[in-house]
Amino acid sequence: MKKDFLTLQDYSREEILALIKLTEAMKKNPRKYQGIASGKVMLLIFQKPSTRTRVSLETAMAHLGGYSIFLMESHAQLSRGETVEDTARVVGRYVDIIAARVFEQKFVETLAKYSNKPVINALSDKFHPCQILSDLFTILEHKGKLEGLKLAYVGDGNNVCNSLLIGCSKVGMDITVASPKGYEPPSDVVQTALENAKKSGSKVEVLNDPITAVRDADVVYTDTWVSMGQEAEANIRVKVFKPYQVNAELLSHAPDDVVVMHCLPAHRGYEITDDVMDGPNSIIFDQAENRMHSGKAIIAYLLGLVRLP
Repeated sequence: MKKDFLTLQDYSREEILALIKLTEAMKKNPRKYQGIASGKVMLLIFQKPSTRTRVSLETAMAHLGGYSIFLMESHAQLSRGETVEDTARVVGRYVDIIAARVFEQKFVETLAKYSNKPVINALSDKFHPCQILSDLFTILEHKGKLEGLKLAYVGDGNNVCNSLLIGCSKVGMDITVASPKGYEPPSDVVQTALENAKKSGSKVEVLNDPITAVRDADVVYTDTWVSMGQEAEANIRVKVFKPYQVNAELLSHAPDDVVVMHCLPAHRGYEITDDVMDGPNSIIFDQAENRMHSGKAIIAYLLGLVRLP
């Protein structure tokens, strides 16, 4: 039975931790896994521009010995009215695995439903599971554990925030989200995270004060204030989110050993300042690198080329 990677909610705590262990193994000993995907083909269907997601996944597939085909939706028959269902049925007969970076979660879910091959959610409007699996691994690298740590997310309640809520609550990390009123994460995601937290013993909070959020935080995480598709709201959002900038003053309320994360691309001078992004607490570029290593783990696992530790 095929397995997809659409949201971390579909995975158990044990599976998520095992994928993190596999990521660690692949980073430490890449030669062991070279060539295991020889003859395999990955199709990337993208509706949105991309740097890290595209390059990390294509590089991951190349390191595993496979081949990637990149298809921008505007260059496909999808742009001329072919249905997602028909596209899924067809491309599944050509390739071994599909990664989709799309505007709506429904698209990737439909793709997975009608494809006979594994589908990776490489970002949708609601979730970004590839990013958060990599983030959890990065936190483990720098902090030595996940359970019992506190992550403070400061900013827009977007897809990255949603997946952090799911991922942290699954693995036993506390998470506090600080967003302006009206920009909090959706209630259904918060409710799911609260239910996960009951099982893992973690805490989930959503509030509006960033200073309260970062107190006692082991990790401070931020993201862009204006996601793709929200450009028309940019001027309003910049004003609303200004008090939520991750800067030296905000970090003065956090512990000295706090680490700072951003999924990138960063808009320097807006959601994060240069001195913080390039400062000693930042692990942002380690975080970016690890997208490739976690990408290898996801691809290899979904293709059935490895067993989870």
